[in-house]
Amino acid sequence: MILRWFMSKTVRQAVAVRKHVHRLLCAQRDLLSPQAMQAVSASLSELQGAVRSGAAKDALLKQMENVENVANKWLKPYPHSTWRENVEVLLVALAVAMGIRTFFLQPFKIPTGSMQPTLFGVTSDNLMNEPDVQIPTGLTRVREWFEGISYVDIKAKTGGTLDGIGNPLRFLIFNIKQTLTIGGVTQTIWFPPDYGGEQQPLQVRAGLERGRSYTRGEQVVKLKVQAGDHLFVDRMTYNFCKPKRGEIVVFQTAGIPDPRMPQDQFYIKRLVALGGEHVQIGNDRHLLINGKRLDASTPHFENVYSFDPKKPPQESQYSGHVNDAVGRQFGRFGLAPLFSDETAVHTLEPGNFMVMGDNTLNSFDSRGWGEFPAGNVIGKSFFVYWPITERFGWGHR
Repeated sequence: MILRWFMSKTVRQAVAVRKHVHRLLCAQRDLLSPQAMQAVSASLSELQGAVRSGAAKDALLKQMENVENVANKWLKPYPHSTWRENVEVLLVALAVAMGIRTFFLQPFKIPTGSMQPTLFGVTSDNLMNEPDVQIPTGLTRVREWFEGISYVDIKAKTGGTLDGIGNPLRFLIFNIKQTLTIGGVTQTIWFPPDYGGEQQPLQVRAGLERGRSYTRGEQVVKLKVQAGDHLFVDRMTYNFCKPKRGEIVVFQTAGIPDPRMPQDQFYIKRLVALGGEHVQIGNDRHLLINGKRLDASTPHFENVYSFDPKKPPQESQYSGHVNDAVGRQFGRFGLAPLFSDETAVHTLEPGNFMVMGDNTLNSFDSRGWGEFPAGNVIGKSFFVYWPITERFGWGHR
C-alpha cells in the first residue's frame, strides 16, 4: 500500500484498468468462448508484465489501449450499463444508510411535549382569535422556518360547509399535501407541517368542525406550528455499557401491559429507576430511590430539580416529579396511580426499568403504567439535528 503512493499516475491508471477488465472477465467466464478468454487474459498478462518491468509511459499507454481494444472486441457489453451502475450505487448507499440506522444512529422525532423543556414535541398556537397577528414574510419567514416554525393560512374560496378534512399525504418522512373541502371546492395545503401524530391532527389544533358554514373569503385556518425536536438516537453505546440513571432513553412500547399503551411505537423518557430498586415520589416533588432522595446534585437531574419549591408545578417547566396526591391539588387526576402519595412504594422486578418525563404535569410515563423490560431500550438521545434552536446539538441533558 505504501509503495502505491510512489507510483506514477500512469502506473496507477494501468493497474486500475487491469483490475476493471479482470473483474469483467471473471463475471463473464461462463459466457465467453475459450478464444475470447485466451485473448483477454493474454492482453491482461502483457499489461501486468509491462507494469512489473517498469516500462516507460508510452509503452504503458500502448498496452492499456490494447487491453481496451481486446476487451471491447471480446467481452459482452452490459445492457443499460448506466442504469445498472446508478442502481448499484443507490443500493450500496441504502445498505450503508440502513447499517448506520440499525447499529449506530437512528433518527427519531418527538411528537409530544412529555420531555419539555428539555426536548420539545409539536406545539401550536391557534391564531384565529388574534386577527391582528400577521403571518411573517421574507427573511423573517425564512429564519422561522429554520427554527421549525410553520404556518397554515386558509381562507374559504367559496361559501359553504366544511365537508371534509383529509389526512396529510406522506412520502417517506415528508408531508406532501393535505386537503379541505368547503362548499364542494377542494383546497390544498402544500407541504403541511407535522401535527404530532393521530391525537393532534389539524382539526384538533385548528378547532375545525365538520358541517360548519363559511362565507367566501372567511378565515378557516390560521395556525402557527412549532416542529418537534428531531434527534439521532445512539444505538451503539448500550451494546458496551448499561444505561445509567438520568439518561434520556428511547424504548419500544411493545409488551407494556397497559390498555392505553400502543404496542408499535417508540417513546422517549428519562431513566429514573433500575431493576430491584424501591421507588417513591415525595410530596416535595423529589424521587426517593431506596430511601435516598434525588436532587439537583444527582447527575442528569440538575435541570429536573432546579425548580423553586415555593412555586407550584407548571406544565412544560421543570417541576420535579409529581405523585397523584400532589397532582390532584392542581386538577390532574389519575396522573400517577402507582404513586398515590409519598408513602406509596413501587419495587421493580430485576432487569426492568422505570422512566418519567420531564414535563411532569403532562407525561404518560411509568407513574401510570409501571415498569418495562430493559431489553426494550434501543438507545439514548444523542444529537438534536432539527430545528435549529437553543436545543440544537448534544447540549441537552
